[in-house]
Amino acid sequence: MILTTTSEIPGKEMEILGVVFGNTVRSKHIGKDIMSGLKSVIGGELQEYTEMLSDSRQEALNRMVNEAQRLNADAVVTVRFTTAATMAGAAELLAYGTAVRLV
Repeated sequence: MILTTTSEIPGKEMEILGVVFGNTVRSKHIGKDIMSGLKSVIGGELQEYTEMLSDSRQEALNRMVNEAQRLNADAVVTVRFTTAATMAGAAELLAYGTAVRLV
C-alpha cells in the first residue's frame, strides 16, 4: 500500500475510491499521568505522552490502511492526521486520506 501526503503519485493515473479514516481514542494510566504532571513542573519531554501519541498514530494509520484495503485500493493519497480532546485525560487521533486504485 502506497501512502503519501501528496495528492498525486508521479507518473500514475488514479481512480478515486473514496475517503478512508482510521482513528483511536486513548488515555494514559493514572500513575503515568501523575508522573507526567510532575515532569511538567521541572520541564523536559513527557515520554509517556510521546509514546502514547506514537502508538496512537500507528494504530490510526493501520486502521485507515485496513479500510483502504477493503476498497481494494493500491494507495492512499493526501494522508493527514488530526487530534482532538474527547474528554479530560483522553484524546482522539484520526488519520484520513483518499483511497485510490492505480490504473
